[in-house]
Amino acid sequence: MTVPFLDLAAAYTSVKPEMDEAVARILDSGWFIGGPEVERFERMFAAACQADHCVGVGNGLDALHLLLRAAGIGPGDEVIVASNTFIATWLAVDMVGATIVAVEPDPATHNLDVARVERAITERTRAVLVTHLYGQPADLDPLLEICRRHGIKLFEDAAQAHGARYKGHPIGGHGDGVAWSFYPSKNLGALGDGGAVTCNDAQLAARVRTLGNYGSERRYVNAERGVNSRLDPLHAAALAVKLPLLDAWNDHRRAIAARYLAALADTGLILPHVPNWADPVWHLFVVRSQDRDGLQAYLAAQGIQTLIHYPIPPHRQQAYADSAAAQADLPIAERLAGEILSLPIGPHMPFEQVDTVIAAIRDWSAA
Repeated sequence: MTVPFLDLAAAYTSVKPEMDEAVARILDSGWFIGGPEVERFERMFAAACQADHCVGVGNGLDALHLLLRAAGIGPGDEVIVASNTFIATWLAVDMVGATIVAVEPDPATHNLDVARVERAITERTRAVLVTHLYGQPADLDPLLEICRRHGIKLFEDAAQAHGARYKGHPIGGHGDGVAWSFYPSKNLGALGDGGAVTCNDAQLAARVRTLGNYGSERRYVNAERGVNSRLDPLHAAALAVKLPLLDAWNDHRRAIAARYLAALADTGLILPHVPNWADPVWHLFVVRSQDRDGLQAYLAAQGIQTLIHYPIPPHRQQAYADSAAAQADLPIAERLAGEILSLPIGPHMPFEQVDTVIAAIRDWSAA
C-alpha cells in the first residue's frame, strides 16, 4: 500500500459540491478583491477563535510581518522567537528591522521554554513571538504573566494550530495578536496562499488592515507606506466552506494520533508529549529517532511518505550566515533537526493506512 504524507485532493472532493458552488458564486459576482465574502469569513473565523477581530491578509508571513509592524515594532527592538520554528517567524522580525533573539524549546513539547524566555528579556525586548508548533499550544499563561510583568507584547504564530485549544479555550484570542496561515496543507487550508490576524484590539486590527491595503483607509489616500496583502474572496469562500468541518477533521487527526501513540510506545521512538492543559490538533505527528534517516529510508521503501519539519534550523540557514544568530549556541534546535520525522496524518487518512505505517515502523524497530 502506498501511503501519501497528506491527501490534499480529498479535502476538495469531500466538499466538492459546496466548494464548486462557492467558486461559481465568486466568478458570477465579479467581486474579486475584498467584499462580502471576505467580511463573512473574517466574522466566522473571529468567532471560532473567540477573538473580537479578524483581518484577512495574503499569506502567513504577511500576517506575522503586519502584526509586528502594526504594533510599532521596528529597528532597535528585540523580539524573542523560537530557535526551532519555520523560518517565516524569523523573516517577519527581519522585515520590520527588529533584532531576532532565538530561544530554545522545551525538548519534550518542542515549544518555547518559558524559563529561557524570561532569561532572554532585556531592556530592548518589545515582544515574544511564540509558535504553536505542530498544532500543539504553547504554555500561554506563564508567557502572558512574564510579558505583562515586563511590559512587552505576546504575539502568536498559529499557522499550524487552527482549532487547537489551551486550557479549554481556542487559540486566537489569548495574547496581543495571533498570525495565521491558510496555506493549502494547513488544518484549515485555502485554495492557495492566504492568512489572517486575529486580536482583541480594534486599533491594532485597523492598522493591520490599513498596512495591508497600501497604507490606505480611503481610496487613493495613503497615510503611510503600506503593502498589498489581502485575502482573496475566492480563498475566503473556500475557507468558509471548510471552517464548519474543521472540528470534525481535527477529531480525525486526534484519532490517528491516539492510534500512533498507543501502537508505537515500545518501538524506541521518542513520541510527542502532550501536557494535560493542551488540546492539540495534530497538524503534524512528529517522532524522534537517532536513526531518523534510516527510518525514513525504510518507510520510503515500503511506499510510505514522510517529511522532516524542519531539517535545518533558521540559525544554520544560509540566509542567516552573516548574522549574529549564526554564532548562537542552540544545541536543542540542532539536535531536534537531526532526529525529527513527521509521519503521515490528515483529516481524510484511512485507518488502514495508519495501520500500515504502524506495522512498518514496528518491523523496522524489531529489525
